Amino acid sequence: MLTAILVPLGLAILFFAVILVRSALEKRALPSLEAAAVGAIVSFFDTLGIGSFAPTTAWLKLRKLVPDRLIPPTLLVGLTPPAMAESIIFLILLGVLVDPVLLFGSSIAILLGGLLGAPLVVRTRVWIVQMTVSIGLVLAAAAYAGLNRHWFPGGGTASSLSPTLTIVAIAASFGFGILLNFGVGNYAPTLVILSLMGMDPRLCFPIMAAGACLCGAGASVRHIRIGQIDLRVVLGLAIGGIPAVLVAAFIVKSMEVETLRWLVIVVVLYAAAIMAHSAIKGRREHKAESATAAVTPA
Repeated sequence: MLTAILVPLGLAILFFAVILVRSALEKRALPSLEAAAVGAIVSFFDTLGIGSFAPTTAWLKLRKLVPDRLIPPTLLVGLTPPAMAESIIFLILLGVLVDPVLLFGSSIAILLGGLLGAPLVVRTRVWIVQMTVSIGLVLAAAAYAGLNRHWFPGGGTASSLSPTLTIVAIAASFGFGILLNFGVGNYAPTLVILSLMGMDPRLCFPIMAAGACLCGAGASVRHIRIGQIDLRVVLGLAIGGIPAVLVAAFIVKSMEVETLRWLVIVVVLYAAAIMAHSAIKGRREHKAESATAAVTPA
């Protein structure tokens, strides 16, 4: 069964790589050095369990590297290659220990959610995207705090779930796939929900990474074709992230990350507040423009 998911993962990786490289060559895009540094840092700690979407979103917002609307699709496409590297590593090391129905079902569900969410985020008003990202950042900060304060169960020793809980986990993965397009990472919520169900936390990593890989590949190809991404940042995140994943997985393997999580919480909450302020301001401006349009004579 592990081969059944590794094969489509490999094909998805190859297809994604061809599309991304061709787009970069056509537009003569060069990687951003700053984005490469960010990609290396966040992907390194992502492999160790921190999560990469929230801190990357915070950095892109605080540094104003890309417009707010482009942050979710840009970070999704840029962080997909490191997620692909993680998925292969975790599947080979731990995938055989995970219930294949849960692993395969969750991966396909998040892929379908990602494909559905890709066009949604493009058609959504900027202030709604900003508010969604802000809420996602707050939830990520809450998840980090919960992990540090041990508010969530540490997980059990299970490698599978009951049929009912498996269906719930697969349905949740579909929702996480949609939210990935809005810059809300799937690692923290997946880890929390599966731990609450009694899963061994180590065995959550193949599920999280495989889902992020498939969803990232499918949704990212749509975003690349739509064209509303910053290719320079995308290439930087990818180039910096892949070697960092390999270093974290094979050299460092584990480290104390609790203090780092508190620092990430502060930065993420600050970025969330700025994003929410932009969303509120944008909503007011949109309402004012709509009201003006309504009274303008034909």
